[in-house]
Amino acid sequence: MLQRIKRIDGSIVLILLLLMGISIFSIYSVTHGRDRLDGMHINMLQYYVMGFIAFAMLTLFDYRLLVRYGLYIYVLGIGILLLVSFFGKVKNGAQGWIGIGDLSIQPAELFKLILILFLTTVLVRKNRNPLRFWRDVVPLSLIAFVPFAMVILQNDLGNALSYIVILLGILWIGNLKFSHALIGMIIAGGMILGFILSYINYHEQMVNFIEKGLGKDHFVSRFDPWLVPELASSTASYQTKNAKTAIASGGLSGEGYLQGGSVQGNRVPYLYSESIFVQIGEEFGFLGTAVLLMLFFILIHRLILIALECRDRGGPFLIVGIVAMLLYQILENIGAMIGLMPLTGITLPFISYGGTSLLINMACMGIAMSVRLYGQDVEDDLPQPLPLKS
Repeated sequence: MLQRIKRIDGSIVLILLLLMGISIFSIYSVTHGRDRLDGMHINMLQYYVMGFIAFAMLTLFDYRLLVRYGLYIYVLGIGILLLVSFFGKVKNGAQGWIGIGDLSIQPAELFKLILILFLTTVLVRKNRNPLRFWRDVVPLSLIAFVPFAMVILQNDLGNALSYIVILLGILWIGNLKFSHALIGMIIAGGMILGFILSYINYHEQMVNFIEKGLGKDHFVSRFDPWLVPELASSTASYQTKNAKTAIASGGLSGEGYLQGGSVQGNRVPYLYSESIFVQIGEEFGFLGTAVLLMLFFILIHRLILIALECRDRGGPFLIVGIVAMLLYQILENIGAMIGLMPLTGITLPFISYGGTSLLINMACMGIAMSVRLYGQDVEDDLPQPLPLKS
């Protein structure tokens, strides 16, 4: 065990500590002196303590056992999502929370990790054989589509889209045929482009369809500021418009910690959660955001190195799924704040306030570190996943 512990990647631990510091100071900046929010930075510190405990436990736990029982974990996760669909609490327009005492847990966040595990379980059984479209790609897509549809019905677009990104990332390294990948990208690109053009050119008809046909008024307030800002209501465009103004005012080096005009004036909603990047952009400027992005880049680089060094078939699938999840969250969150992506409520990993999101991200880091510790074993000696019924 001591030899395994020596394999722990100190760079990842250091980056997590630095991200913790950035998170706590940023949350303090946007919550201090505000009655309902004051003290959130202390809560976040407590979440980080729990997160590092989860990180340590999963680091020392053999990740191959999780892959072995991936099917059962997936079924349990679907059951929890069903429970949320009927008894979940509504927050910010999304019915995606379960209340346990004073705590609120968001199962859609947890399911990201569950989906990564189960997709890995299925792909490990393929034994590096090329994926066939009907027998492999379609069933794998259905595995992701079931929770996607359930979470969409809960009005949680951000987390639902993350399932698709995770699926695409894992399929990409799952020995998918190039022709299938190319056709898939053309179809997906065409559908996205078609939706964007239709929304812009046939705005009224699309809005009527989304609001009356699908019953998703919440989505219109997300798409309008992104695609047709000139037609968006002042309420719908308030967050994006003020976020862009605040980030632009930060300039090169920012207005100074606790000195941001928009941040301290509370002109941007949800500064402690999905809009936390605005605080960094306004108070620390381009240089501050560049440092944050560099930390994310180094973290993802170290994760990819773990995947490349792994001798087990399942380890790289897990790592790529985690990397795809993190990249999506980072790009979507920052992109939404500067108007390049729609607002979906996705938080900035390791920085935004939120216990469920942080614990899942720290658990993912623990599993990634477990891959580094246990993925170097000779593959013939690795425990195989439980067989899945055909």
